[in-house]
Amino acid sequence: MTTESPRWFKSSYSSNGGACIEVAANLATSRGVVPVRDSKNPSGPVLNIPAASFASFVTGVRAGEFGRTPTA
Repeated sequence: MTTESPRWFKSSYSSNGGACIEVAANLATSRGVVPVRDSKNPSGPVLNIPAASFASFVTGVRAGEFGRTPTA
């Protein structure tokens, strides 16, 4: 069993508007998950996303599969 701690980070594209998530990608190899949490509530719940699913999500985002939110 590994005792590695999550190393949380926000995207460099994240503005300081508060609607951010943090991920701990350092656990993808050792535990097979990518923990995700709300940056405004670091002691709150954490979603453990399977590493392969998270990788597929990131690939989809980069490919523009989810569209863009219109700006006002």
